[in-house]
Amino acid sequence: MISGIVMVFAVIWVYQTALKERTKNLLFWVAGAGVVFLGVVGLFYFLDIATLESFRSSESTPGYEKDLLSVGDRKNEGGFEGFKGVFLSTFFELMPAIAGFMAVAALRVKFLLKAAFTPANLFSGLSEMFASISGSFKSTTVKEEE
Repeated sequence: MISGIVMVFAVIWVYQTALKERTKNLLFWVAGAGVVFLGVVGLFYFLDIATLESFRSSESTPGYEKDLLSVGDRKNEGGFEGFKGVFLSTFFELMPAIAGFMAVAALRVKFLLKAAFTPANLFSGLSEMFASISGSFKSTTVKEEE
């Protein structure tokens, strides 16, 4: 869910940058940004799952390893309580979206802006994007002529 919302913002950001830079194949860049974002997010989800499974399988408690024919879910108890559990859950939830956004930002700077990799260039245009999004929700009233 979080990755989907971040992807929408990233694609709008690339669209506005491509319009501003007057690039050819505008939809190609927007679709490419979406594909890159989804690819990086998928890769990071795969890495997250592999990392969590390696942590949990090292415990090798009988409650975790279930028979293939048994009904029910694995017991994921032990090792992930308290601050460590909250930190790991938050990290593994947010990191794919952040990595996807950074990949789109890097492609935007390298190929659309053709600028150097600096923090200012990586995140340029975000405030304008949010301003235009918030401006799109404002309604205008039409005055009736008397």
